[in-house]
Amino acid sequence: MIATDPLLIKAAAIASRLLGSKIDGIEHVAAGGNSRIYNVRTDNQSFALKQYPTLQHDVRDRFQVELDSLRFMERYGIERVPRVVAASREEGLLLLTWINGEPLQSITREDIDAASDFLTEIHQLRQTPEAQCLPLASEACLCGAEIERQIRMRMTRLSERRSSEPDLAVFLDTAFIAAFDQMLPAAVERLSRAGIAYNRALAKHHQSLIPADFGFHNALRQRNGRLAFLDFEYFGWDDPVKLTADFLLHPGMTLDTPAREHFLGAAERRYADDQEFSRRFNALFPLFGFRWVLVLLNEFLPERWELRVRAGAGETNDWTKAKGRQLGRAADLLERILHETQES
Repeated sequence: MIATDPLLIKAAAIASRLLGSKIDGIEHVAAGGNSRIYNVRTDNQSFALKQYPTLQHDVRDRFQVELDSLRFMERYGIERVPRVVAASREEGLLLLTWINGEPLQSITREDIDAASDFLTEIHQLRQTPEAQCLPLASEACLCGAEIERQIRMRMTRLSERRSSEPDLAVFLDTAFIAAFDQMLPAAVERLSRAGIAYNRALAKHHQSLIPADFGFHNALRQRNGRLAFLDFEYFGWDDPVKLTADFLLHPGMTLDTPAREHFLGAAERRYADDQEFSRRFNALFPLFGFRWVLVLLNEFLPERWELRVRAGAGETNDWTKAKGRQLGRAADLLERILHETQES
């Protein structure tokens, strides 16, 4: 395989150089929707080689963010995450310890507790000197107005595909836009009644360190039953309301009502020094839901589809099928948000 695949040949050479020794094998593993991940084997050890995408429209330095966040967590003894073995800034590659484990097939109350405990450990490091040097999390949302801005930006990009994607146009015009136009004023009003300014950024002492895109879709169950957590390329400062909402909304995992309530209760205790946490969450949760509806439609953007194909994720030979599937998931999530909002 190495002899015929140019990408593997290059990755093998880089891995050998970073390790300073000959490797025994390498393979591309089916993980990561944006990055390419390789399993590198030596005679007695395995490593993960992670290659980050370089995109003209994406100014985020995913390589540096994950490198800095993993070293930060290692410095303060945070377990359950990979360790950095070596790094190549020039090639945008990290060599990490390999974590043996399996994707979660079911989620238990103990798993919710493990995720909550991990987030609490990170939250407790927010006042350390090194934490002050970390950047904002990817697509941080420090006020309601920023969530609205991101939603409208995504709407604009998707709307550019209207002429070539009639099904997408119908969904946006007949379902999404009308629902969003109805829900946005309600969120603004809820914040106003709680005395929270829609346009004012959250005070730094109420922000927290956020492993954005956190959830059981980025977790492995190890042989001893303990969970390990992966993918910290979006790590940084943000409103913990966004972390909490994203965990509950993430389409990569399904949580039943007791699990969601258990996680939310743990979050409310973790951020209890922020008296406005629950009020912000109740007002902004629907907006984060609308944002996720549009995230699910990323497959309609050619550049995002090309990125997934290069990363070796998804149905690389059937873009039409992928778009249809994601449109169905977006419609389901929109229905769920409207239903839950009506009940609250």
